[in-house]
Amino acid sequence: MLAYIVRRVLATIPVMAVVAMFVFSLLYIAPGDPAAIIAGDQATPADIVRIHAQLGLDRPFLVRFADWFWHVLNGDLGTSIFTNLPVTHLIAQRVEPTVSLMLLTMVLSIVIAVPMGVLAAWKQGSWIDRLIMVNAVIGFSVPVFVIGYVLAYIFALQLDWLPVQGFTSISHGFWPFLKSLILPAVTLGGIYIALIARITRATMLEVLSQDYVRTAKSKGVGQYAVLFLHALKNAAVPIVTVIGLGVALLIGGAVVTETVFAIPGLGRLTVDAILRRDYPVIQGVVLLFSFAYVLVNLLVDLSYTFFDPRIRY
Repeated sequence: MLAYIVRRVLATIPVMAVVAMFVFSLLYIAPGDPAAIIAGDQATPADIVRIHAQLGLDRPFLVRFADWFWHVLNGDLGTSIFTNLPVTHLIAQRVEPTVSLMLLTMVLSIVIAVPMGVLAAWKQGSWIDRLIMVNAVIGFSVPVFVIGYVLAYIFALQLDWLPVQGFTSISHGFWPFLKSLILPAVTLGGIYIALIARITRATMLEVLSQDYVRTAKSKGVGQYAVLFLHALKNAAVPIVTVIGLGVALLIGGAVVTETVFAIPGLGRLTVDAILRRDYPVIQGVVLLFSFAYVLVNLLVDLSYTFFDPRIRY
């Protein structure tokens, strides 16, 4: 197991290097010149050339990438073109809202979606099964921003139960912190809940048809024990896998959700940086998200042996 963990950790190094190269290349071939944006509409060609030299954009591509990657390895993600602040400082200012939102969404989604999928499989073909699957299809089909605006209109504007936008740090109290995240978490969790519920149902249906489940039932094992102790544990590997893969949905959805609810997180930071062609900020945030995604999938791989002792590395 230790050797496998070491191999998987080492395997993330070339993956992150490829991601860094891709991000760096994609941003520099994208339309839009940061020097022209900084200089403004009244700038002369000489002004743009001067800003190019100041930003190092006149150097060869490989030289720029090597210099940037070396600084990344030393923990320096560069300096924002527009704010002139270190990218690590900007990320540190925005990381709490995004991490809080994603963690609450994951917990909420798993707690709701897994029992929904188990119930749908247990009641296969009934109105309960059809109702759960219809809700799952709706959750997977309706855009995140539509769900956000509807929830904000009902629970914030009409009922005045929750704040319509903004974020309250946990340092100001747990309940204000939680209130500011309930609507964004439910909005972001819609597609995640739908995905986990559908996979849970499909996997549970397959497991419930196995001989050992029928044997457990014939021995008088209770329905709860059959569903959650026998069937769900053996169906856990694909469920955990889709939970890990769904982190990509959370990352993409967080950008939209933070924009809808005016949450000052990494999603808003990314959108602002893209609009201003602030390359160092974009690169830093994308690398951070990529590292988080790789880390989550590493944890998912390691969890397989816990759910299925037959898996050995």
